[in-house]
Amino acid sequence: MALRLVADFDLGKDVLPWLRAQRAASEASETGSGGADVLENDYESLRVLNVERNGNIIYTYKDDKGNVIFGLYDCQTRQNELLYTFETDLQVFSCSVNSERTLLAASLVQSTKERKRNELQPGSKCLTLLVEIHPVNNVKVLKAVDSYIWVQFLYPHVESHPLPENHLLLISEEKYIEQLRIHVAQEDGNRVVIKNSGHLPRDRIAEDFVWAQWDMSEQRLYYIDLKKSRSILKCIQFYADESYNLMFEVPLDVSLSNSGFKLVNFGCDYHQDREKLSKHLTLCVFTNRTGHSKTFTTSLENVGSHVTKGITFLNLDYYVAVYLPGHFFHLLNVQHPDLICHSLFLTGNNEMIDMLPHCPLQSLSGSLVLDCCSGKLYRALLSQSSLLQLLQNTRLDCEKMAALHCALYCGQGTRFLEGQIIQWISENVSACHSFDLIQEFIIASSYWSVYSETSNMDKLLPHSSVLTWNTEIPGITLVTEDIALPFMKVLNFKGYWEKLNSNLEYVKYAKPHFHYNNIVVRREWHNLISEEKTGKRRSTAYVRTILDNAIKVISNLEARNLGPRLTPLLQEEDSHQRLLMGLMVSELKDHFLRHLQGVEKKKIEQMVLDYISKLLDLICHILETSWRKHNLHSCILHFNSRGSAAEFAVFHIMTRILEATKSLFLPLPPGFHTLHTILGVHCLPLHNLLHCIDSGVLLLTETAVVRLMKDLDNTEKNEKLKFSIILRLPPLIGQKICRLWDHPMSSNIISRNHVTRLLQNYKKQPRNSMIDKSSFSVEFLPLNYFIEILTDIESSNQALYPFEGHDNVDAEFVEEAALKHTTMLLGL
Repeated sequence: MALRLVADFDLGKDVLPWLRAQRAASEASETGSGGADVLENDYESLRVLNVERNGNIIYTYKDDKGNVIFGLYDCQTRQNELLYTFETDLQVFSCSVNSERTLLAASLVQSTKERKRNELQPGSKCLTLLVEIHPVNNVKVLKAVDSYIWVQFLYPHVESHPLPENHLLLISEEKYIEQLRIHVAQEDGNRVVIKNSGHLPRDRIAEDFVWAQWDMSEQRLYYIDLKKSRSILKCIQFYADESYNLMFEVPLDVSLSNSGFKLVNFGCDYHQDREKLSKHLTLCVFTNRTGHSKTFTTSLENVGSHVTKGITFLNLDYYVAVYLPGHFFHLLNVQHPDLICHSLFLTGNNEMIDMLPHCPLQSLSGSLVLDCCSGKLYRALLSQSSLLQLLQNTRLDCEKMAALHCALYCGQGTRFLEGQIIQWISENVSACHSFDLIQEFIIASSYWSVYSETSNMDKLLPHSSVLTWNTEIPGITLVTEDIALPFMKVLNFKGYWEKLNSNLEYVKYAKPHFHYNNIVVRREWHNLISEEKTGKRRSTAYVRTILDNAIKVISNLEARNLGPRLTPLLQEEDSHQRLLMGLMVSELKDHFLRHLQGVEKKKIEQMVLDYISKLLDLICHILETSWRKHNLHSCILHFNSRGSAAEFAVFHIMTRILEATKSLFLPLPPGFHTLHTILGVHCLPLHNLLHCIDSGVLLLTETAVVRLMKDLDNTEKNEKLKFSIILRLPPLIGQKICRLWDHPMSSNIISRNHVTRLLQNYKKQPRNSMIDKSSFSVEFLPLNYFIEILTDIESSNQALYPFEGHDNVDAEFVEEAALKHTTMLLGL
């Protein structure tokens, strides 16, 4: 299944053995078998009451005398502690202990019989008590009413020293919420007592609400009240300095009944009427900083089936899991909610759905999930293996996209997970029609490799190559709205609220968003390449800085790779790719410096190197995987061999890599284009090869062409190939390559270039019509006249530029080449 629940706590394993040991110790002097039976009965009454903010778990059980016993399990030390014992047969439904474990608040229900004889408060159905437990001392009645009262201590962020005042929330079934301020003092050493227990100050926090939720981790209270038939969601933030603020009021487009009443996350609620609750809306609030409002509507496939279970919401930090047993399981991407394709929607009787628990679960912070029925606390984890299986087996592009992102979120750059995904991609490179699989993997995986470096990375780097998604997802409709500003009711934002307000403004006003792209790099790279072709390059220092950036990237990349590479990448200069690499380093560093105020420059530089190195490493990894799968060897690096099916498969994957990087203008590892060209020459007919070169699929590098000229002999077929390649080279590289090929064709090209250079500024001068024929090997007046002009120009140039050389190419060389070419044309 896509979601795994790993038990962090189990009443049966973490508490029951301790209870048995405690009982055995207390009855060590007794004999008989009755103790074990009593313990089993104790276990039947053993249940979890609450999980506090620090992770400590409060539980209760009844002993053989009917006494109510409260215990605490410390999640850090994994030790149990007895908190208090009520020597009265009562039913506990709410309990909380303060962070110092000096005060215990509990709400208990009395039976009719107990009401009559209870000394604390006879006649009342519900008792809410406050107990001094360090050591056990006074008991104060906070409420004695006929309605249920839930209790919850506030937990301040600062726990290094005890606070003189504790705050306790009382949530009444009569639809009001109060906060009690409890002053404590130490007496006789470590003894903690309540000061002025006869009068505890209290504030009325909320009234007339129909729904409330407690956010244990962030100390926030959410509640809904009805005003003029409108549902208004409100949030109160409690702070460590004992203050609180109403943060926002938001109208909800949902209908709630004023007669209803529901609480979420106020401990394990065993007394709310499940039948009544099933008729009310299932509503949960999760804190998130993205600043979007999205409404998902899902249709149930089994329309005829009766929905007996409620919807369960689970907070998984980056995702929110929503599932209805037997109907659907959704993973909503709340970190990047822009596109619906980044969320996973599974419907029907899918095994991933049916394997999840069917009992009500309570979602806590840190991906913790409490199953009150079984007394187990789980840690909810996304299953990498199930997500990879879904990626491989599903036919829908939207599910492939979502599964890919979920899996990468789980792994966050681990080599093993990437290897599994790459293995599948190399075998299914054309599996997706709505997006480029290689492109999406490279962008998403590179994003996760640096995601944890700063909290703002989701704004600064793209996590996906897809900008829009118009393909319908079966059974799902989505409506997106920007949250209206101003959203907050207070001005002095702190912590989360400051971040949320910043993101709200970002969503509303940042057009376009801050995500990095290579538009500037593309323009600058083309300028540098144009300057290279014309021989007019800007300052050497600027270019050297760019190339030095590339050297740092490659060094950083090689430091990551511990083993030898199978493919011949990163072994040649390939100045064009190094320029692209270096420019991307400069531009990305400037991008980070603009938006990451306060982050050290050295850290930013390393983040940039890590990100670009990761891009290149993923490309190398994809190619290495394909190379290893097809068992290729270094012998293919020569042109004088024929292509095989294996080489064609690798050529195909390299072509897809090139397509993926080209539209985003991402750099490729130096040596990539050379290897791609070698495989292209092996695998493609000449006309297909030339078409790939002309259309930019194959890029001719100097290394590849030099090797081609050296490896291939001068058969008619090879001559045609060489000549076609030379004609497609930039002039400067073409001239260099021609000098390596001892052939009339190359001589002809060299001669043409030489003549063009000489005559580009030639001005016709009056000349003597008589030509000295004795200086020419052949009497052919047009050629003789032309060569004499070239000789004069060369002489003039030599006088003006005495140190300029032309690789022994002169008028005599041109004459010889012209005669040879004419001879060939005439068939002589």
